[in-house]
Formats: sequence, structure tokens, C-alpha cells
Amino acid sequence: VVDADIACHYKRFPMHLFAYRVHTHRLGKIVSGYRVRNGQWTLIGRQSPQLPQAFYPVEHPVDVSYDDILAARCVFSGEGRTTETHIGGTANDEMCNFYIMYYMEAKHAVSYMTCTQNANPEMFRNIPQEANIPIPVKSDMLKMAHGHHEETKDPDKSSLLHQAKKEEEEILDQGDFYSLLSKLLGEREDVVHVHKHNPTEKAESDLVAEIANVVQKKDLAREITSHDERDDTVLVRDRIHKFHRLESTLRPPENRHFSLQEPKRGEGSWEKEHTGDFHIEEVVEWPGLDLKLGQVSGLALDPENNLVVFHRGDHVWDENSFDSKFVYQQRGLGPIEQNTILVLNPSNAKLLHSMGKNLFYLPHGLSVDKNGNYWVTDVALHQVFKLGPDDKEPLLILGVAMQPGSDRSHFCQPTDVAVDPITGSVYVSDGYCNSRIIQFSPSGLYVMQWGEGTETSSGKAKPGQFHIPHSLALIPDFSQLCVADRENGRIQCFRLETGEFLREIKHQSFGREVFAISYVPGGLLFAVNGMPYPGEAEAVQGFVMNFSTGEIIDTFIPVRKRFEMPHDVVASEDKTVFVGDVHARAVWKFASTEKMEHRSVKKAGIEVQEIKESETIVEARLKNNPESTDPVKKQEKQHLVGQASTGVSFVLITTLLIIPVVVLLAILVFIRWRKTTVYGADGEHKLDSSSGRILGRLRAKGGGGLNLGNFFASHKGYSRKGFDRLSTEGSDQEKDEDDGTDSEEECSAPPPPPAPSSS
Repeated sequence: VVDADIACHYKRFPMHLFAYRVHTHRLGKIVSGYRVRNGQWTLIGRQSPQLPQAFYPVEHPVDVSYDDILAARCVFSGEGRTTETHIGGTANDEMCNFYIMYYMEAKHAVSYMTCTQNANPEMFRNIPQEANIPIPVKSDMLKMAHGHHEETKDPDKSSLLHQAKKEEEEILDQGDFYSLLSKLLGEREDVVHVHKHNPTEKAESDLVAEIANVVQKKDLAREITSHDERDDTVLVRDRIHKFHRLESTLRPPENRHFSLQEPKRGEGSWEKEHTGDFHIEEVVEWPGLDLKLGQVSGLALDPENNLVVFHRGDHVWDENSFDSKFVYQQRGLGPIEQNTILVLNPSNAKLLHSMGKNLFYLPHGLSVDKNGNYWVTDVALHQVFKLGPDDKEPLLILGVAMQPGSDRSHFCQPTDVAVDPITGSVYVSDGYCNSRIIQFSPSGLYVMQWGEGTETSSGKAKPGQFHIPHSLALIPDFSQLCVADRENGRIQCFRLETGEFLREIKHQSFGREVFAISYVPGGLLFAVNGMPYPGEAEAVQGFVMNFSTGEIIDTFIPVRKRFEMPHDVVASEDKTVFVGDVHARAVWKFASTEKMEHRSVKKAGIEVQEIKESETIVEARLKNNPESTDPVKKQEKQHLVGQASTGVSFVLITTLLIIPVVVLLAILVFIRWRKTTVYGADGEHKLDSSSGRILGRLRAKGGGGLNLGNFFASHKGYSRKGFDRLSTEGSDQEKDEDDGTDSEEECSAPPPPPAPSSS
């Protein structure tokens, strides 16, 4: 008895399993599949592979979540065999497959995944004993299920065997027919198979005719199987050669060729097909989630697109931090001794620069201006600071340390800062105990303010009223400033020059709180909300909105860990999104699936580069090179390069195509001139004839295109029939033998009427 074990860590969004199928060849006795979570084995299904091939329902529906393990065991017996049996695709070889049917939330759906490794062999010591107990199968069921594996020894049936080999060239069984239709109608992209083949080009009309022929053969198969020889096992082949020849011509509209590198030892892998629909998903490979941080209060991107994190080190905002007059009560702790501003490589979370030691007590908001200066707020100090990226001392300080107030020179727990990239004007949201937006000149002079507190008696907040203006997003495209009006659960937008109210964005799915917002040039507005109150259903999540319409385009949540109190969000023009959580003390990275399709994807040791181009097949090549740690170019330069790259490519290609033509014409003109000079009119006549022949040949060759078949056929040892196809035996990949609360923000908010939480 030999066990074949397979196990992989699942690294995707939750999926729900509802059916399974098992497959081996003749020696398989039992195949079992499990979900392993926290050491507990939950049966998905177990079945004898000698029973007819079918999907069986999962008796008790099973869900699979991030970092669960999916495991399967096939038990084989060598009884009756006198020779060694190897893994392979023929009937005399063996294979072990456990197929799962599942569904997922549509926006996270992955249409195809495979697991081919054993991530943890030691775990199988704890596999339930039922996985080792065969299921008895009656002999008649064996014949039905494995007729195509039987070795025919009756000489009287030899003629039938010969006849069957002809029949199988003409007949498709019903399963193959539906398999063909599913390929034509269902698949959108190629998937990775163990046995590779070279798909050949086929004219669409020929393919349609071939499919019509398949339908006729399907009807023919039904007639033949109705006769007495229906029981002859030789007529019941698992797959048909003709089907594979047709199948090999099928190529979905968008092809991807993958080159795979074997995963590292001990690592399981999941491979997926990507879709082109816009959707935000967590980048699960990003190591930034594992950084040791304090309460993460602010995030921003600098001009070089590096991620800047503002955190509280070993200080915590809790119910003991302030008195009833909002005066900080833990001054005796001193300022935070750790660097509170961290600059990280957005790709690999490597620390590039750090600062802010012994400056702050309770960091909150963060913004970076176009010159790379950091603008931060401290709710304990009640101040706003401007710091240069390399300066140890602040360049500008607004407010009076440790003195809350509501006049022009005081703040009361200011929350965020925004700087106009055109005018340099500074906007401060103030704050937890004031309900206003204040504008300052670039040098810190007071300009104006607007906003007032929400009237609790009216029941509904009016335009320009705030209940903790918590986060700012400057919209230079529209000359607007948008404010996350946290406790009113809405976003308000105002005219930059006057503070005039323009619009409100509010959705039921926001719940009671909107914590932070971020705008991306081009019209996308990102936001994160707060935890729902007891009995409320709105989930804590991220939102992507069309700024012009306010419509929600997408929502997103992390796979690793979960949002507890997402406190800030920042997004870049390429739709990369970072979310910082003040309770989880973590930073997540998200990216649009569009972007993820155009980057190097590394999963469990497999690195695959995927590129989509219309009417072009680009073979993805493996790279063992580590991810580049070079800083990203400046944001403005990156934007210009992005706009210019298409034009440059077009000009370059056009130039390369024109140069040979120009050179050829120059040569012809030169020859003609020489002929005219030497031979006169007669020479000119000869040149016309000669150049006509040359151009004629060029046109003839150009019209015919590049024919690789003729090219190979012209060399010794090559046939004009093209490339030989490798037969693959359907979904099991068999083959014929012949084919070889900030203040309480960090605390749970009480039911209404609640005291506003902090952070």
C-alpha cells in the first residue's frame, strides 16, 4: 500500500465547496479530501476512484478561508501487479486527483486553481483514519468505471479491438462533447496543464464545420452503443483521438503562456486565472503587514511614491489620555522615543528613511506636499507641524503646545492637513473638539475658516456642519476640498477658494462613520469606514467611488487579518491603495486586479509574469531576480512617462519599419542615377525592368507572409505537416500509451448618543 498526499495553504478570498470528484487509475482504492484549520480536519469528501467518474455533493458544505490548508490523500494497492507502477498519463501508470466545485463572492471569484505540492508532509500523521479505509466496490461497477483500462485477452474479441480503434476515430462520447462545448463557451483564458501541447492555428470556418461534425458523431455514438456490443469494454474509451485533435485547435480569445518554476521545497502553491475587471484586492505577498508598528494614525505617499507611515510608537490613546477639557494627562511619559515617521519602499516594505523621534506625544494626521515636506498633527500637543524630509527640527509650527482652544492661534485635537499643490495654501481639519476647517497661507498666516458643530436636536446634519472632521482630501482637478465628516457618516466637499459647500456623498453602506478619504487624479475617491454598532450590519471595509457621481464602484477588505479600526487610506495613480489601522497596528497594501495582471506575480516560489496584448501572445518568462529595491521615480515624472510611453513606442516602431524602406529606395535611386549616367536611356529602361522585378518579388513575399511550415519544410529532416501534437487525455491529463477610539477611537464606541471616539 502506498499513500499519495497533497496539501497547500489556501491564499485567496473565502470559497464555499459543494461538490467533489476523485480520480486515479486501476490501483487507487480510496481518495479523501479535507480542509485543515487550526489542526482540525474537516472532511470534504471521500470516494472510491473505481466508481463511475462523477461529481458527488459535499454532504456538509465546507467553507475555505485564507491560510486554511486543503489536503487530499490517495491510497493505492499494488496487489495483482508484478512490475513497478509509475506516475504518468497512461492506463498502466497512476495518478491522484481530487477535484472541487466551489463558489465565491463574484468580485473575488477565481475560475481555476490548482494545488500540486505537499506543503507539510508531517501533518498527515494526524489525518483521520477513514482516509486509509477502502470503500468496497462491486465487480460490475468496476467494469463500468474502468472498461477503458481493461486488458483484453479474449482472442475472439481481437477483431472488436481492431474495429474499436477505427470507431474511436469517429465517435465522441457524450462527456467529451460537453467538455468541448464548455471549452468553447466557458473558458476565457488558457490554464496551466501538466502535459503541454502546441496549439495550432485553424480557420474559424473549419472549426465551425468540425464542431458540426462532432454533433453528428455524438448521434452516431448513441446509435452504436444501443446495440448488443454495448457491453464490450473496448468500445468505451476514456478519451478519443479525434477529440484531442479538435481540442488542440481551440484557443480562447486571450492567450497567456506560462513558464513555471517549481515551488521551493515544502511550499504549496495555488495558481489562478486573472480577470480584467476593475477590482481592488489585497496584495498578500506584501510584507508590510508584518512590520512592528505602534498605533498607525496616518499614511501618505511622497513625491517619489514611497509610502510614509505616521505611528505612535509605544504611546496609546485611550480613556485616560485626556481630561474633560481635552488637556493631555500623560505628559509625564515624555515624547515618543521611537521614530514616528517611517518611509517605506511601497513594493517590498523595506525601510528607506525614518525620523520624528522625541517630537510627538500622540500623532494623528499626515500629509506630504509636492516638495516632499511632511505636514503632521498631534492631538496631545494640539499642534500642526511642517517638517523637511531631512530636518530634525520643524520648519513651521501652528498652534500652542498642550493648550486646546478655538481661536485663530489654537487648535483642539487637530486631525489632518492638506496642502494645495498650486497655491501652497494649508488646510487643517480641527478637530475632535472643534468642528471647523481652517485655511492658512503657505507661511502659516490665518486666512479663513468655515464649519460648525452638528445640532444634535435636529436629527440630521446640515451642510457645513461637522461631527469630527477627521480626514481631508484635496481635489485639484475640481478645486475642491473634501472632508470625511466621521461621526455623521458622510463626505462633504467644498470650494477651495471660498469654503462654499458643494456636495455630500453618503451611502448606507458607510454605516455611522467615515474615517478617511483619499483622491486619485482621474476621478477616483477612496474611503474607509468604522466598525458597525451592535446590531448593525454595515461591514468595516474600503470603498472605491466615482468622484463625479459619488457612485460606489467597488469595496474591498483584507484577506490577512481583518480591519479593526482603519484610520487612514492613501492611493496612488496606478490604483495601489494602502490602509493603516490604529487598533490592528498594521498597514495593508491593495491593488487593482488590472494592475496585478501586469506585474510579476510571485506565489509560493512560483514567479510568473503576465502581460495582456490584443492579438499578441507574449510568453511569460520566469525570473529568479529579487524584486527591485530601487526607489520609484518621482510622481510627476512617472505621470509624464506614463503619458509619453505609448507615443514613444509608436514612433520607435514606425522609425524601425521606415528605415529599411528608405535605405532600399536610396539604393535604387543611386543605382538608377548611375545607370542613367553611364548607359543613358537604355540603362534607364533596364533599371525599370530590374527594379520592377525586385519590387515584384518583395510584394510577392510580403503578401504571402512568413510561413514557418514552408521554412521548416525547406530544411532536411522536417515535414510539411507542421508540429506533432502531444495527446492529452482530457481533464485528468491522461494519454494513450502509444503517445508516450482615537480618544476612544481606539475604544469601542457606545450606542447613541455616544461620546465621539478618538484617534
